[in-house]
This record gives sequence, C-alpha cells and structure tokens, in this order.
Amino acid sequence: MKSNNNNNNGNGNTKLILLHPYIQKQGTSNRVWLLAVLTFFTVAFLLTLIYTRDALVRSPRSSMRSVVPTASSSSSCGGAAAAASAGAAVPPPLPTSVISTLVHYASRSNESFHMTHPELKSISDVLRKCSHPCNFLVFGLTHETLLWKALNYHGRTVVVEENRYYAAYFEELHPDIDVFDVQYTTRAGEMDELLASARELARQECRPVQNLLFSECRLAINDLPNHMYDVDWDVILVDGPRGEGTEAPGRMMSIFTAGVLARSKKVGGKTHVFVHDYYRDVEQICGDEFLCGENLVEAINGMLAHFVVERMEKDSFQFCREQNGTAAAAAAAARSGL
Repeated sequence: MKSNNNNNNGNGNTKLILLHPYIQKQGTSNRVWLLAVLTFFTVAFLLTLIYTRDALVRSPRSSMRSVVPTASSSSSCGGAAAAASAGAAVPPPLPTSVISTLVHYASRSNESFHMTHPELKSISDVLRKCSHPCNFLVFGLTHETLLWKALNYHGRTVVVEENRYYAAYFEELHPDIDVFDVQYTTRAGEMDELLASARELARQECRPVQNLLFSECRLAINDLPNHMYDVDWDVILVDGPRGEGTEAPGRMMSIFTAGVLARSKKVGGKTHVFVHDYYRDVEQICGDEFLCGENLVEAINGMLAHFVVERMEKDSFQFCREQNGTAAAAAAAARSGL
C-alpha cells in the first residue's frame, strides 16, 4: 500500500510541458520578413545609384543632340542677333592668350601628321571672329579634333568620320563631342568620271543649292542625321576622308558637300571653308570646281586652302561665277601669291 501511495503521489506531482510548433515558426517567419525588407531596400538603393550615375554621364550629350537648330539660331549672324533681341547674355569669348597657347602646343606635337602653326592660326583666327553661336563642321577625326572643340568655345562642333569603329571609340572617350560616321562610296581614282557626272547633272541632282538629304548626286553625302542639313554652317574644314592613293575614298564628296552646304544657307551670308592637304590633285581640282578659285583667299604653304563662299539663291545652277578656265587661273594665281 505504501508503494502504491508513493506511485500515486509521484503521478500527481508530474507536470507535462508541451512546446507548440507555432512558437518556432513565428520567430522564423519574422526573421524572413526582416531579411526580405533589407534586401529590397538594398537593391533599390543600388539601382538608384547606377541610374543616377548613367544619367549624369549621358545628360550633356543627350541634351546637345536633342536641340534641333532652327534657321534663326543656326547661323552665326542670325544666332547672335536672335540672342541680342531676346535679351540673352552672349557668353564671353575665349581669351586670346588661351587661344594662342592652345595653338602653340598643338603645333609642337610629336605626332607625325599634324598641322603647322600657320595652318592652325588661320583656322583659329576665323573661329575667334565667328559670331556666337558658331557652327563648325569638320570632315575627319584628326590629331586636332580636341583643339577644334576647345577653340570653338560655346559653339557647336560636329565631326564626320569614315571609320565607324574609330568614331565610336573616340566618342566613348570624349562624350562631349558629336561624331557621326558616314560611308564614302567613291575612290580617288574615279575623280574624273565623278566630275563629269556632276557637271552633267549641275541643273538637277548635283546643283549647288539643295537639301542634300534628298540628293541622288554621287558626290553628295546624304546619310547624316536629318537635322545636320538644317544647320547654317559658319566654318567647314575638309580634312577627311583618306586621300592617299587611287583606292582611298578621296575628298571629292566632302568638298562637294561643303560647297553645297555653304551655298544653301538659309540665314547669313558667307561660309569659311578650309581644305587641308591642298597639294594633292583631288583637293586642288575639286576645290577649284566646287569652291571656286574666285573664292580662294589664302593658301598656306600649299597645305591649307581657305575659301570664303557666299550663299546663293535657290535657282542657281553654277558653282562658280567665272568660267572654269578663268576660275582655275585665279586659283593658281592665289596659290602662287599667298
């Protein structure tokens, strides 16, 4: 009986504690939710940081491309007049001492192919006198490209390049410079044939005043962005594409295009057109044909020709006012006398 009592007492004092699995699940669930919230905010922060950085990098270029120039703002004289009439402050020009310093060091470069000091100074003098905003079109990515951008302070500088890979590479290194690649369909050895075709179609597809975007002339560059043909270019430099050898594209298309753009301006009178490597036959012959000896004002060491071309009326069908023979003689005299 005693043992039975002890067993009964032991059974009576025993307490059973049950742990419900809900308690463990509740703690685990809270930790999962906390981890999810932290992960969400971390990912959101990283995405915001990456987007902001990319936007800052692209913003200068995208804003520059988004501006489609109008006739009143794209020419040097018209743009300055519009800014003055609107009361807008014209940015101060680049100091002459800075220009001289840039030209000096650029002419002392160790690069094999670069312009000399007189050549650089001739172009820089025109850019310095160009009214704000100055529209500067350059054919060819060269050693001087960054110099042109710096000298055309507060202006628009656009470069046209034949090599699409080099254009993309340069644009990646310098996103503040507009570079467009074009496909040249000519060869320097075809110059005589192309000139004969242009003369035959001078009143049609190869006329001196036209919108090149719609031109079928074999010498016309018509695959640039549309808004490029609406800009009144104040200064044009032809330093591309390649011109050495008969298989090179030659500069017939760029010289013809420069001549048409200069004569087709909507506002403003004259356009300064520079042709580099003027000692070569293609540059001289096409320069005389489409830019005209009567417009040649300077030839520096047989390397750089400086033409001043006036706009023409829409019904003009002759590039040069003088006959070809007279224009060629005037160009030869200018080359020998300057």
